[in-house]
Amino acid sequence: MLPESAEGPQFSAQYLLLPDAPPSERGPVKAWQEDVEILTYAPGAPERNPMFLERRVYQGSSGRVYPLPFIDRIATEPAPKLWRALHIENEYLRLMILPEIGGRIHVGYDKTTGYDFFYRQNVIKPALVGLAGPWISGGVEFNWPQHHRPATFMPVTTEMERAQDGSVTIWCSDHDPMQRMKGMHGICLRPGRAVFELKVRLYNRTPFTQTFLWWANAATRVHEKYQSFFPTDVRFVADHAKCAITSFPLSDGRYYGVDYGERARSGVPADERPSQFVPDGTYPPNDLSWYANIPVPTSYMVTGTEQDFFGGYDHKADAGVVHVANHHISPGKKQWTWGNHEFGYAWDSNLTDHDGPYIELMAGVYTDNQPDFSYLAPWETKTFTQNWYPIHSIGIPVAANAEAALSVKTKSNELRIGLCVTAPVDDAKIVLKIGGVEAARWNRSLDVSSPVLIGFPLPPGSDPVAAAVVVWDGDRIVIDHDAARTQPATAPLVAREPKPPEEVESVEELYLTGLHLEQYRHATRMRETYWEEGLRRDPNESRILNALGLWRLRRGEFETAATHFQAAIARLTALNPNPRDGEVFYNLGLAYRYQGKSKDAYDAFYKATWNAALQAPAFFALAECDASRQNWRTAVDHLRRSLRANADNLNARNLLSIVLRKLGDIAGADRSLEESLMLDPLDVGARWQKGVAPATNQECLDIGFDLMRAGLLEEARNVLQNADLNARDGSVPMILFTLAHVEERLADPAFSQTLDRSARSCIDYCFPSRLEELVVLEWALTKTAAMWMPSYLLGNLFYDKRRYEEAILHWENAATGNSSFATVHRNLGIAYFNVRQDPDRALSSFETAFAANRQDARVLYERDQLWKRTGRSPQVRLNELLQYSMLVEARDDLSVEVATLLNHVDKPGEALHLLLSRRFQPWEGGEGLVLGQYVRARLLLGRRALDLGDPAEARAQFSAALRPPRNLSEAKHLFTNQSDVHFWIGESFHRSDDAENARVWWLRAAQEKGDFQQMSVRDISHMTFWTGLALQRLGRQDEAANLFTRVYDYSIELEKTQPRIDFFATSLPAMLLFNEDLVRRNRIEALFLRAEALAGLSRTGEARSLLEEALKLDRSHAGASDLLEQLGKFDSKLVR
Repeated sequence: MLPESAEGPQFSAQYLLLPDAPPSERGPVKAWQEDVEILTYAPGAPERNPMFLERRVYQGSSGRVYPLPFIDRIATEPAPKLWRALHIENEYLRLMILPEIGGRIHVGYDKTTGYDFFYRQNVIKPALVGLAGPWISGGVEFNWPQHHRPATFMPVTTEMERAQDGSVTIWCSDHDPMQRMKGMHGICLRPGRAVFELKVRLYNRTPFTQTFLWWANAATRVHEKYQSFFPTDVRFVADHAKCAITSFPLSDGRYYGVDYGERARSGVPADERPSQFVPDGTYPPNDLSWYANIPVPTSYMVTGTEQDFFGGYDHKADAGVVHVANHHISPGKKQWTWGNHEFGYAWDSNLTDHDGPYIELMAGVYTDNQPDFSYLAPWETKTFTQNWYPIHSIGIPVAANAEAALSVKTKSNELRIGLCVTAPVDDAKIVLKIGGVEAARWNRSLDVSSPVLIGFPLPPGSDPVAAAVVVWDGDRIVIDHDAARTQPATAPLVAREPKPPEEVESVEELYLTGLHLEQYRHATRMRETYWEEGLRRDPNESRILNALGLWRLRRGEFETAATHFQAAIARLTALNPNPRDGEVFYNLGLAYRYQGKSKDAYDAFYKATWNAALQAPAFFALAECDASRQNWRTAVDHLRRSLRANADNLNARNLLSIVLRKLGDIAGADRSLEESLMLDPLDVGARWQKGVAPATNQECLDIGFDLMRAGLLEEARNVLQNADLNARDGSVPMILFTLAHVEERLADPAFSQTLDRSARSCIDYCFPSRLEELVVLEWALTKTAAMWMPSYLLGNLFYDKRRYEEAILHWENAATGNSSFATVHRNLGIAYFNVRQDPDRALSSFETAFAANRQDARVLYERDQLWKRTGRSPQVRLNELLQYSMLVEARDDLSVEVATLLNHVDKPGEALHLLLSRRFQPWEGGEGLVLGQYVRARLLLGRRALDLGDPAEARAQFSAALRPPRNLSEAKHLFTNQSDVHFWIGESFHRSDDAENARVWWLRAAQEKGDFQQMSVRDISHMTFWTGLALQRLGRQDEAANLFTRVYDYSIELEKTQPRIDFFATSLPAMLLFNEDLVRRNRIEALFLRAEALAGLSRTGEARSLLEEALKLDRSHAGASDLLEQLGKFDSKLVR
């Protein structure tokens, strides 16, 4: 960790050195590939079992990870690794891109000042933050189509494009592994400019409308003198989903549990003061623009601005960074921090060795919040640009664009103007007006490396707010600022949770609510429940029928989807055969096409072309049908019509090239292909036609299915035959199944041999998800009922689509065909418990799964969790896990579970030994499990020492609970209640006859308010009990009794309350595997809280009964178990 007093850049012993440009790079912009060696903590092997986390909440939306493999372990020791790196520089800037980690910018360096304007990460140290596991901090991460980028730790394809003007663009491209859309970003440097441009192309290469967001996530190194800045009209910022709003920059209320308003009035409370990066008192303690003021993990996003810029400034280095993008499409401006307190420092250490804390300055395009998703129509491309550049010497700018940043501030009756430019201006005029009247002007030659700094004495009585500055280059305005024109943003409304379907007033609101849940990918509220309620009220509501049909279509329920679409059309055409919106006809065409009903599909697609909005995808679909019939000239006509409506449809362009070649128009085909590559030099279809093989087998499948839709079976066979059959990424079975399907359609007898090969291929990581894969696998089942593999893979696909019963049927067939395949039994265990609510069959399946592969640590963990859910005793669970020590050692979650069980069976010394013996790696949002057991072990050991009459040893144990060792990789959240530890430290002093110190610690416990549980701040928790006991020890009996009565009343109300999952939750780590009975959980919590209240009120017998009842419902409940053990000791030792 960097020391608080550190000045200037601090580098680790393994400082990342950038290579010089090779002699061959002689132009003004140099770009080349050269590997760099970086100390790296390597991610572990992916989990072979498919992960069905359909109710996981991640960054406020769905945390579903299938079909990606899951990684949940990172190496604990680093090793040097050569990373493929792309370098680009001009006379001002130097950038390094890492294509193997999502094409992120790893280094952004200002050559004129030596300042890293992005956080330079000198070590690759992933933590479990990403959707599928590994994620690294630093540089710039490009997040799409959700946050964080699903492919953030996966490679991209790259291309260097050199333009005639001397500029160079490094393009990075991949197909999103979840939705198969294509994202591409280009990092462009131009000669003579100290700004780099990010060119982005987002292409929905699917026939369905898709949702997406784009956040460029730039990190900057921070300390007590680092400040983020936003436009001067920003007055409010919002939390995720806009569920909380606060004023900005001076927060006047509570935000993330911190009472910033009280900070402004009374100063920073002692327990909120940081141990590092201590504010120096030069800025208000409630100013959210300063990193050092924020003690807890905090996001804030601008809720409205008319300006295009924001950024961050390092007042120590007197340098910073500016982001500029068109605010009309790029409204997203966000800061995130882990917080300047112990919890944040722990996460800083998890993500770097010596480079210190950072903040994220995120820039959102087509989004202003997380989650906030926009739409991409079928085959639509969205393009946009973003700009970043470093600044120095001028302080916080009040205006910025891609050419310049301008600061205007007042100090000691002097107006100070600062100006940084991104390109030289030979003869600039800087004009100052005050109150609309010109007060001064200066002629300056503007240079990138030498900011202009001007001081102007303010005339007596002048208003600095009335000052306006304009910078001219000839008759062109370079930049200007007029504070009087600034219109402060208005206060936005706080988001509200939608009502349950039955309480929604209108059918339209039911439709829109379901649409919102779908658009925002909500993890725990089901869109279809709102639409089904709408149909209950109006069975023929066309919008809802279309929405439900599309939902069914995406699940592969083609016939049911078509029925919905037909019903919608019946309503729409009841009075008029030509409805205004043709979407439902297009969707019907898709449903028919997946069923193989080509004529019906053709008719539906053609009807969809009657409406301009659907002409582009509908004419393209018609062209694919034409090509399937070898009606080449008609296909060309339809393709040209489609391209007139959407010239960026690369799939249509690629098909046009192929069809023109079929017609013998080789020149036209080549011309079309070159035009496509000018639009997108990394389009896989165009590159394949030019002889460049796809980078991955998944891209082979993408191209293969594109060709199959157009009936180009020979071409599809060629693509699939050239796939890499030695790949170990799980793609080979689907390559072979698809190839066999194509061969059969071509009457190629080789298809049966290909089917046999597919059955012998490695099934690890094979997680099909495309609808086309569903069709292929169902075909494969018709060819040989004896093959278990298609049934298993269909089960995976159906379960991911939430077609649970069909998934179970296919898995059962697969288990019959291959009874020794552990994964299928494990999958069935999950389905039996979560879907059929049959714990006995679930247990049986997990027993079979683990018996089939006793080396699968994941299955051992999942089986143990099922044992816990179904009431297996802690001792039995512990005995079983201790038989598999190697497997326990392989996983953090198993190790934590063993430590928990050791504590539960009164072996805290062994639990502590285990907890201190390994380096743990927490998931973001899942913190606290390891630390909780560490604290519990220390408390148990301390209480044991008290019972043995050794208060000094007890105090040592209790005090250690407040100092978690670094190997736990966790620290206490600021608002986590520790009144139990404080109480017991006080008790240890009391047993040593040290009344003064006992009182000090009991007072600390008594002053604890609220708690941080389940990722939120709560007024009452199980820790409130210890606050009450401390009040009793202090002689404040009435206060204690009132507090216990509050807890009792709260527990009664809690049990009456219908439990609901927090609609605005950003993370719910408890909901990762087995569905939880929320009513049962609610009752257990209520029983435990009531038992604590009764114990505090000396109603011991009643408390004991409630604790025993809670333990019948959950035999592993730590709090109930520990309190029950202590009950008999209260009257004599605790309460006097």
